[in-house]
Amino acid sequence: MKVAIIGGGVMGCATALALSDRGAEVVVLERAVPGAEASSAAAGILGAQVELRHSTGADSGMFLRARDAWGPWARQLRERAGIDVGYRVSGVLRVAFNAAQQLELEREVAAQRERDLRAELLEGHDARVVESALSGDVVAAAHFADDAQVDPQLVLRALITVLARAPGVVMRSGATVEGLMIEADRCVGVKLEGGAVRADATVLAAGSWSSLVPGIPKSLPTVRPVRGQMVLVDERPPTVSTIVFGPGGYVVPRGDGRVLCGSTMEHAGYRKEVTAAGVHAVLGAALACVPSLGAAQLVSTWSNFRPHAEGDKPLVGRSPLPGLFLAAGHHRNGILLAKVTGDAVADAVLA
Repeated sequence: MKVAIIGGGVMGCATALALSDRGAEVVVLERAVPGAEASSAAAGILGAQVELRHSTGADSGMFLRARDAWGPWARQLRERAGIDVGYRVSGVLRVAFNAAQQLELEREVAAQRERDLRAELLEGHDARVVESALSGDVVAAAHFADDAQVDPQLVLRALITVLARAPGVVMRSGATVEGLMIEADRCVGVKLEGGAVRADATVLAAGSWSSLVPGIPKSLPTVRPVRGQMVLVDERPPTVSTIVFGPGGYVVPRGDGRVLCGSTMEHAGYRKEVTAAGVHAVLGAALACVPSLGAAQLVSTWSNFRPHAEGDKPLVGRSPLPGLFLAAGHHRNGILLAKVTGDAVADAVLA
C-alpha cells in the first residue's frame, strides 16, 4: 500500500513511522522543512494528568495511555536513531496562590485519586520540598509525579533520522500541496505544484494549515491556529527540576540549565510575531511561580501555532471522504498524543 502524508511535523512523522513499520510505502510531503512549525516550537510537556481538567471522559484515557507509551517509544527512538529525545519523568506541580485556587486543586486531586491515579495535594511548604525554587507566595500545589517531558526538537530529529533510514519512505521538503486528487468521490492522492502523488490512502497532518487544503470535506471541523509565544532562559547552575504550572503559564526545566517559559494563547490568525506584551505575560507568569528565574540569562524568544479543531477534539482516523485519513487538531497536546495518534491512524489506514 502507498500512503501520502500531507505534513512533516510530529503527527505526520509519527504516522509515517507507524505505517512504515507495518510495511506500507510512504511519501511525506512538507511545504517547508520537516518539523519546522509547531512541533519543534512546543514545550514537550507530557502532562496527561495536569491536562485532565481540560479533557472529556473518553479523552482522559487516551491522555494517560499516550503518556505511558512515551517511555518505551523514547527508548526505541534512541536505539534506532542514536538520539536521546530528552524523556524525563520530572513530575508537574500545579500551584495555587489563593484559597479559591487551592479549592480548585483540592477538587482536581480528589477526582484523580478516585480513579486511582497518583496525585497529591501539598501545602505550600511541602510543595517547596518537592521544588525548592517555588515562590513563597504559593499556598498549595497539586503534585502529579508521573507526568513527564521530552525535547520536541530532539523528537523530530530522531523521527526524521529513523524515517530517512526506513525502506519505502520518501520525505519531500518544499512540496507545495495544491489540493486533494478526488476521483469517483474518493481521495486518490495529492496535487502538487508541478506534479502529483497518487496514493491508496492520504493522511492530512498539516497542523494549523489542515483546513486550508483544497478538497477536504466541508463537514470536517475547522482547524485554526492559536498563537503561543515562548521564552527560553538559562540558569547557571540549574536549580529548577520540576515542571511548574501557574494560573497564567508554565515553567519547564530541561535539567541542564535551560528553562522553557510559556505560553500565550492568542487568536492572531497566521501572524507569528513575538510581541512585547506576549513576552511580558510569559515572563510575568514564570517569575510569579519561580522568582529566581529573574536572574537567569534570556536566551531566545519565539512563537508558533497550536492547531485547534472546533469542538476541542483532535481529528484522528477516517474522514467522511473515502481514502482520506486525519491526524490534525491536537491543540496543545500534539507532542503528548503523537505516538497514539500515529498508531491509530495506521490502524485505520491498514484496516
